[in-house]
Amino acid sequence: MRVLLSIKPVHVENILSGAKTFEFRRKIFSRRDIKTVLIYCTRPVGRLVGEFDIAEILEGHPEQLWLKTRSGSGISKEYYDGYFCGRTQAYALKIGAVRPFAEHINPSHVMENFSPPQSFMYVGHQRAPLFEQAHF
Repeated sequence: MRVLLSIKPVHVENILSGAKTFEFRRKIFSRRDIKTVLIYCTRPVGRLVGEFDIAEILEGHPEQLWLKTRSGSGISKEYYDGYFCGRTQAYALKIGAVRPFAEHINPSHVMENFSPPQSFMYVGHQRAPLFEQAHF
């Protein structure tokens, strides 16, 4: 099972380059069988650009989580604090193997009635072959 995350272009670039080894979330998916993240790069790109394996899911108070993840955050402390402002719980996906797609995919071509999720959306196994073709 995969989950699709909407991620801003600057963060996608940092994930694909290896500069960002944690993806932060205010909310996390309830299913624990999620092993792979499908990366939807938000506008102006608006495409599926790759995927990464989830090595681990960390959670905790934002200040404690920052101390554990800051070296791989790919963002400033100010940005992090703004993102988690007023929150008592924070989540970080530790990024495992990253697989950029050789060609970016228009999500409307592989998913009916696609609308970019605010947080995440589940993508079932039945869609996997569509994305496998996009690897390197």
